Amino acid sequence: MKKVGIGILVILIGILLFMYFGTFSEGTRAGIVMKISKKGMVFKTWEGQMNLQTFGAIKDPNNIISETFTFSIDGDDKELIDKLNAAALSGERINLHYIERYVGVPWRGDTKVFAVDVEMQKGDSPPKEENPDNFPLRN
Repeated sequence: MKKVGIGILVILIGILLFMYFGTFSEGTRAGIVMKISKKGMVFKTWEGQMNLQTFGAIKDPNNIISETFTFSIDGDDKELIDKLNAAALSGERINLHYIERYVGVPWRGDTKVFAVDVEMQKGDSPPKEENPDNFPLRN
């Protein structure tokens, strides 16, 4: 009977560890950082919001649908926080790489989505025209 209780306890601990450390999904979102802040009463965690600025089905450049993506930062990753703060202040579009965990716990953050890396998007420069025959290009 004692071995059965220990076996059940080991299985439960294994399930809890999997739920706590396991990753449900991972991906990248592109948008503009609207907010990055440290908040909480008991557990101080870093939280952020990003405006994804998705485009609707109508082919109109003015048809922008604002969608907010909320994320947390696991721990005090100073480099990641500094990059996100710089992106929020500059208003530049970024690519936010994230993971999503199975469960959220208060000491980790308000969400189950955690930012792991960020990269600034390259500026939109017009494509260069190719001129294989060295003819003068018209402007």
